[in-house]
Amino acid sequence: MARHALHHPVVGVLAAARTQDGRWLLVRRSDTGTWAPPGGTLEWGETLSSALVREVAEETGAHVVSVGRVVGVYSRPDRDPRFHAVTVVVQVVVDAARLSPSNPLEIREARAFDASDIPWPLAHGCDDLLRDAMRDGAVVLE
Repeated sequence: MARHALHHPVVGVLAAARTQDGRWLLVRRSDTGTWAPPGGTLEWGETLSSALVREVAEETGAHVVSVGRVVGVYSRPDRDPRFHAVTVVVQVVVDAARLSPSNPLEIREARAFDASDIPWPLAHGCDDLLRDAMRDGAVVLE
C-alpha cells in the first residue's frame, strides 16, 4: 500500500557498519525475521551523516565512531518491495560494546558478524549493497 501512496522515491541511508575489530554489524528485522545492515529514511531537515548516526543508534544501540567512504547510490525501483527508495550506502566504524535496539517492533536484535558468518540472504535486497561495501573499489551508481 505504501508503494501506491508514495509517488516519488524516498531517500534512504544504509550503514555498512563495521566494529573496530572488523566485524559487520547487522540487525534482524521484525517484519521479515531476516538480517540487514542498519538504515532507514531521512527525516525532514536531516543530513545524510546525521541520519546514519541516528539510524545506527536507534536500530542497534551502537555509537558511530567515524563515517567513511560512500559505497554507492542504489535506485533500482524493484529493490525494496515496500517502496521506491534511493539508498546511499556509506561505510561507518562503530563502537558496538552495547547493542540494544530501541524499537523491538522494527528490530528484533543487533549482532556483529565475522564476514564468513553473515546470514545471507539479507532482507529487502541488501545482499549486493553489503557485498559492494565489503570490497574496495569504485563507487557504485545504480
